[in-house]
Amino acid sequence: MDYYSNQISRLIEEFSCLPGIGAKSAARLAFHLIHMPEADVKRLADTMVEARQKVRYCKVCCTLTDSELCPICSSTQRDHKTVMVVENTRDLAAYEKTGKYNGVYHVLHGAISPMIGIGPEDIKLKELISRLADDVEEVIIATNSSLEGETTAMYISKLIKPIGVKVTRIASGVPVGGDLEYIDEVTLLRALDGRTEL
Repeated sequence: MDYYSNQISRLIEEFSCLPGIGAKSAARLAFHLIHMPEADVKRLADTMVEARQKVRYCKVCCTLTDSELCPICSSTQRDHKTVMVVENTRDLAAYEKTGKYNGVYHVLHGAISPMIGIGPEDIKLKELISRLADDVEEVIIATNSSLEGETTAMYISKLIKPIGVKVTRIASGVPVGGDLEYIDEVTLLRALDGRTEL
């Protein structure tokens, strides 16, 4: 039996589709939205639509941006000879928060996982290999310490080593099974400083 009108139920259902939002959180968000001033709701809706229309992949590192190049790739202050490979844009942001890494990134948008049908062709590996022709000296693999992350790291290492580019892996200051976006800056720094060559 529905407790709410059709419109409220639809709104709760839409919020429930978002990752990490259960039925109670969806209802809280829906009622909060209903009580917001109409101008604020319109601004929120317009911002979401505009972000969906304008955000795309950076043509160099494949992170999400609203320009042709992201701010990191377009910066002349960054070391473009060192490329850190991460699984997603949230992992990139986690390393940027440390303020200690001055290289550039490459975002894979996933990890190799044969169990769920994600192969090397399903992530941004071709784009990474094409970047290596641009005078890259080191590739730091900073995928998660999960089975998928380790599989991806080994695959990338085997792909890059014959090219002659130095390949390193972040140290295991990151707990096995941990996602980079939830790890504190000190642990991330230790992992970066203790990286090893593969």
